[in-house]
Amino acid sequence: MTVEEFEEFYAQTVARLTGQLYVMLGDLHEAQDVVQEAFVRGWSQRGQLDRDGRPEAWIRTVAWRLAVSRWRFRRRAVDAWKRSGAPPHVEGPGPEQVVLVEALRALPPQQRRTMTLHYVCDLTIEQIAGETGLSPSTIKTHLTRGRTALAHRLQDPRIEEVPGA
Repeated sequence: MTVEEFEEFYAQTVARLTGQLYVMLGDLHEAQDVVQEAFVRGWSQRGQLDRDGRPEAWIRTVAWRLAVSRWRFRRRAVDAWKRSGAPPHVEGPGPEQVVLVEALRALPPQQRRTMTLHYVCDLTIEQIAGETGLSPSTIKTHLTRGRTALAHRLQDPRIEEVPGA
């Protein structure tokens, strides 16, 4: 089957095959997906499609097998979740974490990266320098500026500053 013949075959049969698979599967989006995937596979097999003389049956069969394969995969995934139990409940971030993330987002990207590597990843200045390619003095500068910026952004407005303190 030439490229032009395959394109014509596609144009003439895609709607019909999608409709047939929709009736078989009961899910239009799934039918569209498997029919398209079957045509993609048929494209690479187009020389053999013509020899069989039943290219539409070939596409329909491949689409059906793809759908069955997806069902099996989903069922195995559900079974695996049932065997292992539901994932543990994880609390969402508290207000303090949200405020901290927002404050970190306000920092320049390199400062934010340096602060994260040092305080979250627990890396030394030398390790950060090795990972980022920055000099140790630049790392120290980023850490100092980042701490200062965070201190201003994270001040609790409910706490009054005591003069002379």
